[in-house]
Amino acid sequence: MTPLPLVTCVSRPEVLARRLMASPCVRTGRVAVTARTGCSSAAQAFNAALAQTAATQGADGGWLLWAHQDVHLPEGWSERFVAALAAAEAQLGTLAVVGVYGVRGAGAQAVRAGHVLHRGELLQETAAMPCLVDSLDELLFAVRTDAGLALDPTLGFDFYATDLVLQAQARGLQCAVLDAYCEHWSDTPGRDVPQAVAERIMRSAAVFEHKWQQRLPVSTSCFNIDQPGDVRAFVTPLMATAA
Repeated sequence: MTPLPLVTCVSRPEVLARRLMASPCVRTGRVAVTARTGCSSAAQAFNAALAQTAATQGADGGWLLWAHQDVHLPEGWSERFVAALAAAEAQLGTLAVVGVYGVRGAGAQAVRAGHVLHRGELLQETAAMPCLVDSLDELLFAVRTDAGLALDPTLGFDFYATDLVLQAQARGLQCAVLDAYCEHWSDTPGRDVPQAVAERIMRSAAVFEHKWQQRLPVSTSCFNIDQPGDVRAFVTPLMATAA
């Protein structure tokens, strides 16, 4: 099996070592990790690797994975991912972006899809997979290298996976969630959000909301966005309660 290429951004090397790099498929070389430090956006790490991978894989195309440094891939994950991807394309047709957790529809019509362990809590949504989606979580996704897509550097470290989905849909391409169970050990708080983190999210949200204003409403795994300013309105009270 050719190693699956994967890119991650590193802010805490000890977390990378304990989580992603400790994954069995990484330790045995079935997933080849490129870890980038000092990046100002996810795009800075991912896009160069995407272009390089596309050139290496040639006209037939291939896939480049992205995962957070705090994701752990359990035993057998690479084989399950490859099988799930093949089954999804056999069922749904060619896909441009796939992930392990996402949302189909928006607002009251939103349906969550995915099977992950998130901070020790099992999230096993009822939507049958593979599931076509309108939004993906950033914890882990993969992009077809010949789809003509790239991460938007103006989004920093937030909303970039859903932005990829909307880019793909604007080109008539499909995106889906696969059943490729993994673990996400995020320590980003749900409340009492540090001011710097809250301000980062709100900056990226303002860019995303403006960019896709004509496409709203959009629901992500964290936010329902009906109009510009909705993320700021949601995050501000959480920041205000921080000590």
